[in-house]
Amino acid sequence: MIIHGSGVVFLGLVFFHNQASTVPTPVPFPSDPNNTLSQFEAFVRLVTILREQCPWDMKQTHESISHLLLEEAYETIEAIQSGDDKEFSKELGDILLHVVMHSVMAEQRGAFTLRTIIEQEFNKLVNRHPHIFEEEPAADEKTVLQNWERLKMKEGRTSILDGVPKALPAALRAQRVQEKAANVGFDWHDRRDVWAKVDEELAELQVEIASGDSDGIEREFGDVLFAMVNAARHEGVVAEHALHRTIATFMNRFQHIEARAAENERELRSMTLEEMDKYWDEAKGLK
Repeated sequence: MIIHGSGVVFLGLVFFHNQASTVPTPVPFPSDPNNTLSQFEAFVRLVTILREQCPWDMKQTHESISHLLLEEAYETIEAIQSGDDKEFSKELGDILLHVVMHSVMAEQRGAFTLRTIIEQEFNKLVNRHPHIFEEEPAADEKTVLQNWERLKMKEGRTSILDGVPKALPAALRAQRVQEKAANVGFDWHDRRDVWAKVDEELAELQVEIASGDSDGIEREFGDVLFAMVNAARHEGVVAEHALHRTIATFMNRFQHIEARAAENERELRSMTLEEMDKYWDEAKGLK
């Protein structure tokens, strides 16, 4: 008998300790490790066992772990941006765990099953790709996106903007709203008009700043940011990604200032802006 992770290997089998009993529960290994369906079925059985026997898993609700799903999504994005496929695959596994865990919870309370989720998504993908599964041609990506929005409206939505989560980061939410409006033709056709709108919003912001109206300043500042996101979209840039990139650059350069200050046994609060700016310029020269 040897310890194996959180379980025990005994007579060639792995067991989990059942918290409600001294008898260990057999691990539901796939009948065919090389078969994806077999692995998936074993994974679902494993999550079901955890939900039924693990004190922590048993206590969780959809609400109690909802923030963790968001966290896993962000970690997946970081893995994609890092180019680390090993980490990427691990993070996708964590998201899969949440999908299965939520479906098991839902089934336990009689709401829906994993089969329901898969069947719904399967049918939705078939219905929204008539250019693949029916005789409805789509010559380019733009047509596909337009058809996608049209089909969603036929499914019962009252606005093409329905479905854009309020919890999205503001820059990303702005871009998604703009993209959906653009898919039905509500969009600038000339990039010069897009940038003219940015200039217009900046001028309106300056007027509010001069007036000292805090509410007006906030409103016009929002208009400037929205216009900038729109301009980024027309230039083929995802504003959310661009801002994250700039934040990362700022952090790296600021941390260089901190490191150089520490080398000289200085505290940042005791340094002048000119001194810190010297280290900032130094950091800009580093790769």
